[in-house]
Amino acid sequence: MQTVNIHEAKTHLSRFVDQAAAGEEILIARAGKPIARLVALTPADLKPRTLGQGQGQFTLPKDFSSLHEASIQRMFEGEA
Repeated sequence: MQTVNIHEAKTHLSRFVDQAAAGEEILIARAGKPIARLVALTPADLKPRTLGQGQGQFTLPKDFSSLHEASIQRMFEGEA
């Protein structure tokens, strides 16, 4: 485990972040006393989501794809 002072951590932050991302733990110290630890975040559980979990809970109008079509067209043409 590497220990660095705050000034060095600020000066070389991107290098220390890269080291932490690679699995190294870095202690940041003030006046020789450790005050913070820089470590990589654990990856989130990225398992695929199951499709269809909200099925039957929502309804869309039959004309959803053309809803407010005239209003939108007027906005694009510069008419209010």
